[in-house]
Amino acid sequence: MTEPDATNGEVPGMAACGQSADDAGPGSGSSIDNRQLTEFLTGNPRTTILFLALPVLAEQFLNFLVGFVDTLLSGRISMAATSAIGTAAYVNWLVELIFSLVATGTTALVARHWGAGQRDAASRVASSSISLALGMGIVAAALLYMTAPVFGAFLELEAESSVLLVRYLRLSCFGYGFSSVLLIGSAALRGSGNMRAPMWILGLVSVLNVVFSWTLVFGVGLLPAIGIDGIAIGTVAARFVGLVLMLWILVGGTAGLVGRPSWVSTMDFATISRVLRIGIPAATDSLLMWAGHFLFLRVVAGLGAGSQGKAILAAHIVGMQVEAINYLPAWAWGTAAATMIGQCLGAGRADRVRPAGHEAMLQSCVVAVVVMILFLCGAPFIYELMHKNQEVASVGVPAIRLLAFFEVPLSISIVYTVGIRGAGETFWPMIINGVGIFFVRLPIGYWLGVEMDLGLIGAWGGMGADVVVRATAIALYFRFGKWDQKGI
Repeated sequence: MTEPDATNGEVPGMAACGQSADDAGPGSGSSIDNRQLTEFLTGNPRTTILFLALPVLAEQFLNFLVGFVDTLLSGRISMAATSAIGTAAYVNWLVELIFSLVATGTTALVARHWGAGQRDAASRVASSSISLALGMGIVAAALLYMTAPVFGAFLELEAESSVLLVRYLRLSCFGYGFSSVLLIGSAALRGSGNMRAPMWILGLVSVLNVVFSWTLVFGVGLLPAIGIDGIAIGTVAARFVGLVLMLWILVGGTAGLVGRPSWVSTMDFATISRVLRIGIPAATDSLLMWAGHFLFLRVVAGLGAGSQGKAILAAHIVGMQVEAINYLPAWAWGTAAATMIGQCLGAGRADRVRPAGHEAMLQSCVVAVVVMILFLCGAPFIYELMHKNQEVASVGVPAIRLLAFFEVPLSISIVYTVGIRGAGETFWPMIINGVGIFFVRLPIGYWLGVEMDLGLIGAWGGMGADVVVRATAIALYFRFGKWDQKGI
């Protein structure tokens, strides 16, 4: 299960947010902005959360489609290709988590300023964040290009998978500069309550990614088939298109929020430090989770030898990719909760934040129940579709049926964690996630999978135990904690 978050006596959005003389007052902004904020503050939480979540849900479905098709394409090539693409997904997730260092703080600060009517301050946050994103993307690309062989060596992948992994990572890293702006720009827009612009941009990127990758893998007309390289090149090309669109919207301010990377915004250390003060605990949380997941992948990779080991790893990769059909919608509802929570706190309506989070959790759990039924009844079809090797299906079908029973707690843990981060609280989610990953998932997964020789079912049993523990802890903290009183 992957999850690839009162103001201490200060007036919300004023001293706590560093208002300057040129900030707009609470009544400023377009009439659309004001109607939306009124809905956040007085409307029915059920319809408001659904309104916010649906555009992100559409975007996440298309994002799911990209990973689904990538895994499907690799399954038509070989088990080695599936292992390479699956491992690369974990590495790409790591890079995106590093970008979340900026994205989480950006969403929280933009939402808080926007809820207080401070449009200029929100735009300053967006501009500094985009400038930071560009630099982070370039550094991430250079580092990954040099360290690509390390990941296959750590997992002890067999030679063919390791070669394919290194080649794929070195091609895909050229798109990290594009990805950083896309992710952080989307985070800024969502903080302002604009869910549609990120949906259209990232949705288009996902569609183009599928079309480009499919075309390049199999070849069409005069274009030759280039196999697994086509998946990486298609991804980079699609993200470049997204970069152009995102900068066009933010630089022009056509969506209300303005984000203009410049030397001035790069040197705005006061704003950047506020973004990082929120983002560093969230990024630490995410990096700890990634380390736990990657170590868990190492446990899974060691569950068998030879053909059996490759089948187990491929079955795990397929299962994790298919499970995105649940955790990506959970992230969409969590994002909706984070936006409403941040803006309500900025407007001084702390009484609205917990009902918003609870409503988002309930709506997300409806999807989780549907996915649970799908996994229980459709497991054979899923593996028949996703991989041509029957040995992979024989391992994966019983394991994914076990996974079905943990989909509801997975949704609960994601929605509450992301919602709490919308208030700028990132420390306790980090502690809860770290305890679950390192003290529940890894030891129990290793004990059941390796020591008790239960294979993938045993390893996934440890994963399920972790999710139940984290869902319980974060739900209790959401209900009784003082996260809504954090000043940022």
